[in-house]
Formats: sequence, C-alpha cells, structure tokens
Amino acid sequence: MIGGRKALKVALVGNPNTGKSSLFNALTGLNQKVSNYPGITVEKKSGFSKLDQRSIAEMVDLPGTYSLHPSSIDEEVVLRTLTEPDNPDRPDAIVAVADATNLKRNLYLFTQVLDLGLPTILVLNMVDQVQRKGIEIDVEKLEEAFGVKVVLVNARRGEGINVLKQSILELSHELRAPVFDIRKDAPNYAESARKILNLNGDYAAWLIASQVSELSYLSASEKDQLEQLTLRSEVDTKKLHIRETIQRYKIVNDLLKEAVTVSPEKDRSWSGRLDRIITHKVYGVLILLGLLFLIFQAIFSWAELPMNLIDTVFNELSIWIKDTMEPGALRALIADGIIPGIAGVVIFLPQIFILFTFITLMEETGYMARVVFLMDKLMKRFGLSGKSVVPLISGTACAIPAIMATRNIESWKERLITIFVTPFTTCSARLPVYTVLIGLVIPSEKIMGINLQGIVLMFMYLLGFGTALGSAWLMSKMIPTRTASHFIVEMPAYRVPLYKNVLLTIWGKGKSFVTNAGKIIIAISIILWVMASNGPNEHFTEAERFVAAEVDTTQLTPEEFASVVDGYRLEHSYVGYLGQAIEPAIRPLGYDWKVGIALISSFAAREVFVGTMATIYNVGSEDEMTVMEQMAAEKNKETGKPFFTFPVGMSLLMFYAFAMQCVSTFAIVKKETNSWRWPIMQAVFMSGFAYVVSLITFQLLS
Repeated sequence: MIGGRKALKVALVGNPNTGKSSLFNALTGLNQKVSNYPGITVEKKSGFSKLDQRSIAEMVDLPGTYSLHPSSIDEEVVLRTLTEPDNPDRPDAIVAVADATNLKRNLYLFTQVLDLGLPTILVLNMVDQVQRKGIEIDVEKLEEAFGVKVVLVNARRGEGINVLKQSILELSHELRAPVFDIRKDAPNYAESARKILNLNGDYAAWLIASQVSELSYLSASEKDQLEQLTLRSEVDTKKLHIRETIQRYKIVNDLLKEAVTVSPEKDRSWSGRLDRIITHKVYGVLILLGLLFLIFQAIFSWAELPMNLIDTVFNELSIWIKDTMEPGALRALIADGIIPGIAGVVIFLPQIFILFTFITLMEETGYMARVVFLMDKLMKRFGLSGKSVVPLISGTACAIPAIMATRNIESWKERLITIFVTPFTTCSARLPVYTVLIGLVIPSEKIMGINLQGIVLMFMYLLGFGTALGSAWLMSKMIPTRTASHFIVEMPAYRVPLYKNVLLTIWGKGKSFVTNAGKIIIAISIILWVMASNGPNEHFTEAERFVAAEVDTTQLTPEEFASVVDGYRLEHSYVGYLGQAIEPAIRPLGYDWKVGIALISSFAAREVFVGTMATIYNVGSEDEMTVMEQMAAEKNKETGKPFFTFPVGMSLLMFYAFAMQCVSTFAIVKKETNSWRWPIMQAVFMSGFAYVVSLITFQLLS
C-alpha cells in the first residue's frame, strides 16, 4: 500500500481520445461521483475500484491534456493536481493512458508525467485497433527503456483490466533517471524555484516556473519571486522549453523505431474514404443536417411518452397527498409547491437522456470530432470555435448541459462567447410556449402541403440560432483576446460504441443535471407558490365574499364559482399585485397584468407559462389545447375584441424567443464563469433585447 492510506489514490492521465474515460468506467463501474475541483468549474470524476479482496483504490479521471504546459483550465488542473504536494487530489500513483496506435504523440505526455517522480504505470489502450492496423509493439523494450510496468488493455471490452489492477498493487517506489534532466541545463534555477514553491521535485518546479505568466492559481508573491528568479538566473525559459520538447520527441522517436513495427494498414482505405465524405464542405454539411433533424425529431417525439408518464405520476402523487393529508399549509406546500418543483426537474430527464445518447454515440463512434472540424470555418466567422458546435446543438434540449459542454474550449474568449449566446438557441422548455402561442395566432392552414404552423415553428428555431451567431459576432468585436486561438482536433478512429460506456455516460450526465439544476428549480418553485398562495389584504383572505358581491352566483355552478374565486385570489396575491405593478412597463408590448404574472412566473422556467396561464384563466387542466381555447376566448376590456390578437401573439413569441427566462441557466453561467458579472450582463442583454424586439413587433403589427 502506497502513502499509508486505506484507499490508494490513483490518477488517470492521458491525451484526449485515448479511451481514458472508458478505462475509468471499466475500473469503477457505477461506483463513481462527479463534482468540481475547488474554486473552479472543471468537472472532477472519481470512483472506487476493487483491486483484490482486501484492497481498493480511489480512481481520479483527470481532464485530457496533450502536455503539462497547459493551454486551458482543464489542463491547468492536471498540472496543479500532479505537482502540488498539499493538493487534496494529489495521487499516490499515476496510470498514464496512451492510444497504442498513436504512441508518438501520447508518449510525449507520458515522459513528462514520468519525470514528476510518482509511481507510474503505462497503459496502452485500444489494442484491438493495433491488431487491425498491423502494428506490433515490443512491450518489454518499452518497460526496459522507461523502467515502468506496461499493460495492454482494451478498455471498451474490459480486456486487461485485471492485469492492470494487479499491476497497481505491485507498483514500485524505485527512483528512475529523468527523461529530461532540468538540472543539467539550469541546476540553480530549478532548485531555487523548488524552494519558492515548496515542491518536492525539480521538474515540477521547472514546469511551473517556466510558465508563471500563464498560470492563474499562483499567488502574486510566488509570481513576483519566480519572475525575479528568471531575471537573475538569465534563463531563457522559452528556448529551454523548446529544447525539452525536441529532446523528449527524439527519445520517443528513437525508442519507437526499435519497439514498434508497422505493417501496411488494413483499414486506412475505407476510413479515409469515409472521412472525405463526412468532412466534405457540401456532403458533410448535408449529413450533419440530416443527423440534427433526426436528433430533434427524437428529442421532441420519443420523449413525449415518458414525459407524459412522469407528469401523470407526479399529478397522481399530488392528488394522493391531498387525499391523505389533513388540509393546511403543509399539505398545500408539498402538493402545490415541492412536488411540482421536483416534477419540473425530473420531467426533463427523458430529453436529457435522449440528447446525450445521441451525443455520446457521436463521440464514441468518432463522428463528433469530424463535426467540430467541419464547422470550424463557419464558427470562426462569428467569433466562435468549431468546438462551439456541441454546446449549440445541446442547447436545443436544455441550455444547462450545453453550457457545461463549453469546458473543452481552450480560448477564454470563445468559451465566454459560447456560454453567452447558447441560451438563444431554442430549448425544449420553449416548445409548450410556442405551441400555445402559434396555435392562438397562426391559422392551421397548409401551403403546398406544408403546415403553416410548422413553418412558423421552424422559423422560431432558425431565429434563435441566427440570433446566437449574430450576438457572437458582436461580442467578438467587443471582448479583448487574452490568448491566440488555435484549433487542433485529433481525428479518432471509427469505433462501434459499447452500450455500457454509453449508459454510464448518460447516467452521469443525467445525474449531474438533476443535482445541479434541480435544487434551484425546486427553490424557485416553492418561492413562487408561497407568493401565489398569500396576499397582503382581505381581498385575498376573503375572496369568496368579494366575488359573491361582484358576480351573480346563481348563474354559476359550484365548480365555476370556485374557479372564479381562485382567479380573484390569484389577482390579489403577492404575485398578482406584482403583475399589476409591472403592467405599465409591459402595456406598450400589448400585455396586461395577467400576462405579466406569466412572465414573472416563467422567469423560473419558461414552460411555467402554460400552467400559469391555465390558472389565471380558471382552467383546471394544463392541457395546451384547453389553455388555447380559454386564452382565445379572453376579451380585451377596452375594445371587447379578443385579447390575443396576431400582434400580441407575435410579440409574446419574440419575447420568449430572446428573454433570459431560466433561473437555472443564470446559475450555471455564474458557476461556469465564476463571476456574477457575466450572468447579470447576459440577463440584462437578453431581456432588454427581448423587450425591444417585442415592442417593435407589436407596434409594427398593430
């Protein structure tokens, strides 16, 4: 046992697309958790692996990196975790994962990791690809050259996992000669840097000192001392870094000439031909559009049944609680506040699962890397990166996981812009709103066999995506560039996805969505319920008396009278008065206080609009068609004509297309940017833009 701990802490380190996450899943199964590294938004995956009957190891899946010279937040986490002695995530040992078909690139990082002095195992993954491509690897020569155990695995199929577990148990503490000895080139510099940073190894000190200006986590004192040290020592860190890189690649290349033999590849022809089609500027785009069409149809069609089932289950649960508990505030809070809040989270899971099923399949097969490459040129024109494609696609289901998906964008500027504009893409929460409003103001007619309402719905999707690109272009002109953006994407081999990896990934993403977004949605739902269930005066507490004095009760059934009382009570609740307070501001948009209540309620989540309008218009069911019938019958008190005219409906469509109406999105933006500045600016910009466009739309169409 290393480090005297009951559970050995082992870090998985490797380049992107080496199958590191598949290996992590094979080692831990479902015994894993997802959190964040302290103070930053980089996702931390850890889990426990049973090595034998008596020993377990805590496995930490570090973010993928090409080098210990970081260019992104993720890569900086790797450097910090492996070099800081007092870091709580510092491992006792390292499992360096390499793609066995691409050792030249992967072994560069491995030699860097090796020089940190921690017990290390080299895992050569994807051995099935090695055999298919006619590659032979002399494992003994690699072990002899590096002085570490080398294990061949196929993580996707679980081959070699038991051998790896046994190798972890037998890890050696023996000191090895460094691949790159910094003491030969700058002996005093490395030693002095080690003392300033209180580190154990010379190479770890060199890594940090040589890139002091790029690392965000160093204190001002440490940066100042290291900069002074560099000036005194007259060490050219850039030249020395280049020398290190050249030396490492020379050692790797010389070794691979002896340890690896390659026969003519068996599968290059078909994969090359497939790449030429998939990455073609015309055919590739058509294939992508076809896949996106399939994904959108699946998200909105396949999720309907499970979402309805979830909705029914929670409705029945709410009814059961009302039937079994004594009447009172506690029953109302649980049945009308907490349960709807939980349902508001869980009901999204089918769409989240479907979306991530497709995205995981695209990643597992190697297609997603081709999409990123294909779209990079278009995205660059608007100040984005090819890597922004994934969040923008994800945003059509939910902006929360979409914004989380921006973490692999290295450029701070491009990542920030992507986070800022992703909520403009039409998410699934807008669909109920669009369904109601389009059904109200757009006739159900066909033009050349195409449904007119369907055309308007498609226009709303295109409008959201176009606004996202336009906003990105505008932001790219306003935000200064901190670092130059370099787009490099490695094309992984095409692979048949394994259901186990797909299911584990989907489970992890779904769980993360519920825990991160769910808490906020539930809290806001409870707050709205409290505000709607209480009022400041007797008009709320004695609503029955006031309604009886104002209407002819003989013309109403008991159910109708109760419905009118509920509407009157809502009008005189805190939420009702709040809606009436903002009515002067929204009147130019064509809205009244009732729409104002829906606007306020839907700032928690857009889809709340339908339920709020159903309550306001005294509808017991939240069925969209019933809501539309009641809204269509609503009269304008001043004109006596229908309130929801074409101008009002289109104005509302524009507002919901652009407004920042999702507290969870606001929270996740704050979390990802680690600042209140950007979510506040985003909310102000989107809501202000929505107001102006809605105002123009209503005034022009009136």
